[in-house]
Amino acid sequence: MPKSGRRVRIFSALEVANICGVVNQTAINWIRNGHLKAFTTPGGQYRIYAKELAAFLDKRGMSASGEVLHVMMENANWNSFLIAVARSMSSNLKTEIGNLFPEYTVFEANDWFEIGRKFAEEKPGFVLLDAELPGLDISVFINSVKHDPAFGKPYILLLTDSGSGYEGADVVLSKPLDLGKLEGAIKGLERHLDQTVIA
Repeated sequence: MPKSGRRVRIFSALEVANICGVVNQTAINWIRNGHLKAFTTPGGQYRIYAKELAAFLDKRGMSASGEVLHVMMENANWNSFLIAVARSMSSNLKTEIGNLFPEYTVFEANDWFEIGRKFAEEKPGFVLLDAELPGLDISVFINSVKHDPAFGKPYILLLTDSGSGYEGADVVLSKPLDLGKLEGAIKGLERHLDQTVIA
């Protein structure tokens, strides 16, 4: 597991003020009056998670620059693992992957609606995706997830019967899933992530 875990973006009250085009005291007043969720540092300074700032901007109908939104939304939750496979496979896989990677929070989704919801809510860093799930073009889905900063650019591990690659997948694994190969693939992706964080 990457030592950095999730690289969470946190803003100061002054940064929020600058993003919103107001003075620092206005941002502090928003926090004190409960309009903007924040926490305090041991030194008494306010800090705001990117997720809370995004919700605040959205609720108020305020827009942020594309650069700010990119910074706010660029990182996936590298401590989470989504299993997006047929229901008949998911329960056993969730247990096995949870045992293999106890440091991860493991989620499961069995249809496209639930998969989309988990992507939006959890922003999983690692996704095991069944290429044979009916109802959607896998290549289009992967391309969308990998290129939309709102999803945090997760690693996609594609599980397939055909063994052939799909454009955009980080790793292609064959059915039935070999847990040893999965573990090796995840460890390789973690190393890649560590190098990215250091760079």
